[in-house]
Amino acid sequence: MVIAILVIVVLAMLIISTYNNCVRLKNQGEEAYAQIDAHLKQRYDLIPNLVETVKGYAKHEQGTLTAVIEARNAAMSAGTVEGKDKAEKALEGTLKTLFALSEAYPDLKANTNFTNLQNQLTKLESEILQARKYYNGVVKTFNTKIETFPASLIVGLFGGKFKKMTYLEVAEAERQNVKVQF
Repeated sequence: MVIAILVIVVLAMLIISTYNNCVRLKNQGEEAYAQIDAHLKQRYDLIPNLVETVKGYAKHEQGTLTAVIEARNAAMSAGTVEGKDKAEKALEGTLKTLFALSEAYPDLKANTNFTNLQNQLTKLESEILQARKYYNGVVKTFNTKIETFPASLIVGLFGGKFKKMTYLEVAEAERQNVKVQF
């Protein structure tokens, strides 16, 4: 009788501990994604200022400026983690094109407002990268937890409350080797 009660208590503690650990990791993942979202909001707020600065110097580059704003709007309105990640990759590509314009317009490149905005955006990109690394680390820990024994059995008891989280991946274009030409 005592052994049966002890076994039940140990099983109950294992279930409670595993459940609480999964909840903690899930919440940590959501918090990590919220941090990425906060950085992205800062980026979204900087982009119109950057576009306005470029407009004054590169009037006939309207297509590039429009593409940047459209990509920004698409990224802001994306609803899922996967959708936002895809839209962010497109936005990063258009921003690279925008910064390439500064090479063609020396006056723009020398503009302190443009340089300041570009530096702020570069710093934000670094912070976004760090936040993504942290998020992916939490996702790895969470996914490993819910897929390994005995947690996988315990998680199964809660009817799909704990679903595998999605990693944020590098854009395909960024995986390519950089071509250096002399």
